Amino acid sequence: MSALSNRINNLSESQTIKMAKMGRELAAKGVDVISLSFGEPDFHTPEYVKDAAKQAMDDNFTYYTPVAGYPELRKSIVAKLKNENGLDYDMSQIVVSTGAKQAIANAVLCLVNPGEEVIIPTPYWVSYSEVVKLAEGESVFINTTVEQNFKITPEQLEAAITPNSKLFMFSSPCNPTGSVYSKEELAGLAKVFERHPHVYILSDEIYEHINFIGGHESIAQFDSIKDRVVIINGFSKAYAMTGWRIGYTASNSEIAAACDKMQGQITSGTCSITQRAGTAAYQGGLESVHEMRDAFKRRRGLVYDLLTKIDGIKANLPDGAFYFFPNVTSFFGKSYNGKTIKDADDLSIYLLEEGHVATVGGDSFGDPKSIRISYAAADDKLVEALKRISEALGKLK
Repeated sequence: MSALSNRINNLSESQTIKMAKMGRELAAKGVDVISLSFGEPDFHTPEYVKDAAKQAMDDNFTYYTPVAGYPELRKSIVAKLKNENGLDYDMSQIVVSTGAKQAIANAVLCLVNPGEEVIIPTPYWVSYSEVVKLAEGESVFINTTVEQNFKITPEQLEAAITPNSKLFMFSSPCNPTGSVYSKEELAGLAKVFERHPHVYILSDEIYEHINFIGGHESIAQFDSIKDRVVIINGFSKAYAMTGWRIGYTASNSEIAAACDKMQGQITSGTCSITQRAGTAAYQGGLESVHEMRDAFKRRRGLVYDLLTKIDGIKANLPDGAFYFFPNVTSFFGKSYNGKTIKDADDLSIYLLEEGHVATVGGDSFGDPKSIRISYAAADDKLVEALKRISEALGKLK
């Protein structure tokens, strides 16, 4: 009999972390592995942000912080939401966490009771359904396809809602597909939510600034449902601050107080030095953010041109984030060197072992027909990686 709880035994390992680990293990053996598995900008944190962190240490910002974050940081988040997104929040409605992942967990654990349904469009970020498991909720999936740019319709949303629905979770720009919802598309979804006041909305906007089609649109802009929206955001993608671990929620006051209470019993406030860096990031403007966005847009074009030349790959041109999520079903059932590809996870492992390129199979994203390819890497690495992928796939017969 296992000493471990059912809670942990039922939880799946993060596939993005698993593939990155496998890639590192292979590299440790002397193999030249190109990792396109992690959702991590390859840029450095801007200098002015690092300078603020150094200054914070010199100024002895080394003590426990308020659970919800320093007031100065929360005020800068309020200002950002107002100036960049046109959204009005009070400082008391902001809770800063140790990364956007914790912010998501806080919100789901505070909202979802055992047995309640959480609606999640597929493909989705790998941790969504696992956090729902921790809350003992039931995930209800709305399937999308590459032909519809991986975006749900109001009709699909309406059909998924039941009296037992509690929460809808989605990201725009989306991880893993890069899809971005327009204002008109969000308005269509908002109309559905207006008819179902018992459903809350978790809007993951961590990739908002890696958007190639214009300004970011948040579903919280619609006053009729704003009070039921929990915005998830942070600094990791826009400011290349993944290792700093800082994210936040913006929500109604009741949910914010609940997240504060939950976090107070698990981690308390996030790192004091990181919070000072985050404050500087939001007060320092968007110049470095736009430079990174433009680089990602160039890389998107580079990878798209190379990817669509590979026979059997079916890919759309994503509007944001830094991922492609191509359909790879044409390779299922094919073999090389005694290994047969049964699904996308098999194909990802094959590409790592044969092509020495780390990607992530789509099963953990809710779509076993596809793989996720990150283009958060230097141009020369991307060119070489796509060459290796093409050659490895060409061996499958």
